[in-house]
Amino acid sequence: MKKILLLGSGELGKEFVIAAKRAGQYVIACDRYDNAPAMQVADEREIFSMLDGDALAAVVEKHRPDIIVPEIEAIRTERLFDFEKAGIQVVPSARAVNYTMNRRAIRDLASKELGLRTAKYFYAKTFEEFKKAADEIGFPCVVKPLMSSSGHGQSYVHNDDELEQAFKEAMEGSRGDVKEVIIEEFIDFESEFTLLTVTQKEGPTLFCPPIGHIQKGGDYRESWQPYAIGEEALKQAQHMADEVTHALTGAGIWGVEFFLTKQGEVIFSELSPRPHDTGMVTLGHTTNLSEFELHFRAVMGLPIAGIHLEHAGTSAVILSPEESDNPLEYNMVEALKEDRTRIRIFGKPEAHVGRRMGVVLCYGDVDADIDALRDKAKRLAGTILGTDPYMKKS
Repeated sequence: MKKILLLGSGELGKEFVIAAKRAGQYVIACDRYDNAPAMQVADEREIFSMLDGDALAAVVEKHRPDIIVPEIEAIRTERLFDFEKAGIQVVPSARAVNYTMNRRAIRDLASKELGLRTAKYFYAKTFEEFKKAADEIGFPCVVKPLMSSSGHGQSYVHNDDELEQAFKEAMEGSRGDVKEVIIEEFIDFESEFTLLTVTQKEGPTLFCPPIGHIQKGGDYRESWQPYAIGEEALKQAQHMADEVTHALTGAGIWGVEFFLTKQGEVIFSELSPRPHDTGMVTLGHTTNLSEFELHFRAVMGLPIAGIHLEHAGTSAVILSPEESDNPLEYNMVEALKEDRTRIRIFGKPEAHVGRRMGVVLCYGDVDADIDALRDKAKRLAGTILGTDPYMKKS
């Protein structure tokens, strides 16, 4: 049995803990607030800010874990190198987490060091630098905090009048103590997709069937698998994912995001060194192993005989329509009347307007009509909390 310290205890961490517990491992779930989703299924919990390096080191010293699994961005990532040097396995590696928690590092690695095709971009710490970069890139453009999660602080800017508000939102949406933004070229893409990539301690890099997704304000709203893509474009994406994960090193699952242009060009967008929001669709019986089971096996060095598409599937998120200091009441009756439907309620103790509280998963045969499944998942997601707050235009 291994002792695993999970840094970040949201819905993705919860599913990872479930995978670990099914295999008899011991998990300590950490987050800045009590009763976070992963804490509800873990063996122990620790509540502290992971941006406090001393507090993080104290928790590591207290529990002496075999493995540290970071699941959020707001971590004092430089401390992970010390833990790794002390013989603790960091997932996928201290180098990978340190790079990918900051958009500057990962974008420079992909574009400048590896030569991958990315959107044109600049960084800015002040509004004056930001304005100059916008003039260079032109409109429309995309603005993001250098360090953030779930799309916080991201916006699209169409003209000079929107610059000041976009800069303010990006700064306020920044996680951690990194107060810098990235402004990038708007890619007129046909669609976005995620390529879940599994790097192993021993064995080749593996790829899940690509996942299409819709984002609003930079935050995931729905995803589907498989995503229709040409063979050559898929090979390009796999090559880029292999290049960047190899450079970052380590074992685990990576959510590698791409744009696909109307001309068929594949453009690298983002990378997460852990299970990906859009990969929650795999909880709906799409692949033989979910992304969380794949992550667990890779972390533990267990063999993965293969990744196979078993069903076509879709996911649609359940968003809170209200503010509440208490858990919400969920009506699952209507959704569960329909076959091949699953619901995952995350168990978040508080609700905020637009906060992701759960997900509806619908699946069918491998050759099922994806558009019909997408419509079904979105419709049913709207019945859980009696509202359809986000899907009208998607």
